[in-house]
Amino acid sequence: MRLAAIDIGSNAARLLIQDVIEGPQGKPDFIKLTLVRVPLRLGFDVFEKGEISEDKIEMVVKTLLSYKLLLEVYGVKHFLAVATSAMRDAVNSKQILSRVKKETGIEVKVISGDEEANSIYESHVAEKLSDNESYLYIDVGGGSTELTFFSDGKLVAKESFNIGTIRLLKNQVNEDQWDEMKRFIKQKTSGYHHITAIGSGGNINKIFSLSKRKEGRPLPLELLRNYYKEFSSISLSQRISLYQLREDRADVIVPALLIYINVMRWADAEEIFVPKIGLADGLIHILYEQVKNGVSV
Repeated sequence: MRLAAIDIGSNAARLLIQDVIEGPQGKPDFIKLTLVRVPLRLGFDVFEKGEISEDKIEMVVKTLLSYKLLLEVYGVKHFLAVATSAMRDAVNSKQILSRVKKETGIEVKVISGDEEANSIYESHVAEKLSDNESYLYIDVGGGSTELTFFSDGKLVAKESFNIGTIRLLKNQVNEDQWDEMKRFIKQKTSGYHHITAIGSGGNINKIFSLSKRKEGRPLPLELLRNYYKEFSSISLSQRISLYQLREDRADVIVPALLIYINVMRWADAEEIFVPKIGLADGLIHILYEQVKNGVSV
């Protein structure tokens, strides 16, 4: 079965196409065929002006037209398309998505922060880790951060916060919001045994890649702190040239590290696993269950 997911985030739009093959125990294997990312950077419009500009709307439509062609080329019959924080906040999102549907035939659903947290959790990455541990999923995007905490294989709490990399770059996050996140983490993780973080998002994936760690090995909090100090002390152009970063990664990687560090600190998590999963992976897991159970998509 070939499935796909489109995730229109505040920093980039992604198309993930996967083959799903039933394993010997009836558990499906998800095999990535392709992942395409276009840096639309919708949050830079929305978090400053409240709406998405005409230029960016054109980019959204063209991106989804190209994704539609790729879906056809790969023979994908079932896919989900969602938009997150920037589209949630944009006053003209309904008009944009109506135009997208008309010109591309793709229906995009704007999902809430809660649905976003649910979808990431649905990637089931924790099932490959220990059942006797406590884990905190941290998904950092351009407009929001989704936290999902579970212990001994059971979901304990989940919450979405309007603290994202682009919002931080635009000085759109205040102390009260940080305090709210800190309170949530302290209250929900209190009394639970040793907590390990699970990170998703392009920025933590890039840090993992730079770290040269072996696949499946966690990153220590201290390493994240070191990268934060290093990146904060050099200019954007130096980050690009010294670390071979794209410009649309080099600016957001510093606020992203700040979010991961704060969350881990408040949760007393000393390590973070980076399994290279994200919202699109979770969406494909959800879609697989729907198709398997005969739910019309």
